[in-house]
Amino acid sequence: MTAPRVAMIAPPWFELPPSGYGGTEAMCADLVDRLVARGNHVVLVGVGRNGTAADFRRTADRPQQDRMGQGIPEVVHAAALPAILADLEVDVVHDHSLAGPLLARGRPVPTVVTAHAPVTGDMGRYYRGLNGTVHLVAVSDAQRRLAPDLDWAATVHNAVDVRLFPFRRDKEDFVLFLGRATPDKGIPEAIAAATEAGLPLRIAAKCREPEEQEYFEHEVKPLLGPGVEWLGEVGREDKLALLAATRCLLFPIRWDEPFGLVMVEAMACGTPVVATRRGAVPEVVAHGRTGFVCDDHASLVAALGRVEELSPDRCRAEAAGRFDVDLMAARYEDVYCRVAVGPVRATAKRTTTRTTALPRRVSEQGA
Repeated sequence: MTAPRVAMIAPPWFELPPSGYGGTEAMCADLVDRLVARGNHVVLVGVGRNGTAADFRRTADRPQQDRMGQGIPEVVHAAALPAILADLEVDVVHDHSLAGPLLARGRPVPTVVTAHAPVTGDMGRYYRGLNGTVHLVAVSDAQRRLAPDLDWAATVHNAVDVRLFPFRRDKEDFVLFLGRATPDKGIPEAIAAATEAGLPLRIAAKCREPEEQEYFEHEVKPLLGPGVEWLGEVGREDKLALLAATRCLLFPIRWDEPFGLVMVEAMACGTPVVATRRGAVPEVVAHGRTGFVCDDHASLVAALGRVEELSPDRCRAEAAGRFDVDLMAARYEDVYCRVAVGPVRATAKRTTTRTTALPRRVSEQGA
């Protein structure tokens, strides 16, 4: 088929591209821009302003980041979709939101859903409820292995536009933690490892929500002191400068991270990653080439003393060769073309020549 026409549904929390925190939104914005550059017609459905090359339809005048995690913004965002999609001629809907996929059953065009969230627990039950109605895309093979019974259509790694990331060979003598102030991310573990290795640690972490603030006050703040600097949440330019300057990104996660885009962002800057062996880490970090994949605290400490053995040029090349946005866009195009039924208006009001049945589920296509 010709270049697919895509309705891209972003979450309601941040504008695209995000100015600071927002891994899903950053991935979505990069994907939109590259799809447009490759000749696809894309309509982005989101909130606030549009900073992408796509046509734009908004569901809210401002982003809902202050209400992140609440159910109502997601439901209101989803409720606006039928009227918006009714006016669009598209081949496929690609939904990155949480509540939006619940409406997929009533559409004559297929819905592709990227599983940005964990696929265990309540989220696993949610995704199982979507079996047979959406084409679910994993962001890593590790994620798929946690829920092999889901109707996976493909695995497509998240990616970045490597060209836009600053590259530095000369690194400064500090270690960087970049993430959120939550137990899963392992800030105390990062502090302990950097302190034992005798290296200064800078912590750039999102800390907006009440749970994050409470965690910071009780679990992180008491550990701050000489050699451990709390930066809080940083904007995109400061984030890139930190990633390019640091001797390594320290990523001691305590959960099965579905992907971990910050690891790719670090490598794109020529910066190696020291991380624990959880989730997609071994799939992203090439042990001994672009970082070290560690099994315990002692190996984290030892790895911090060895990062100078790793080549910034190799880190950058690995990011460009495996995790560049052009690869991601091409793989999603393949998914779109395999599931699409042809350009139709994305509304249930069809003529008798149209079918409202979803096409047969596509076979597995790994990234």
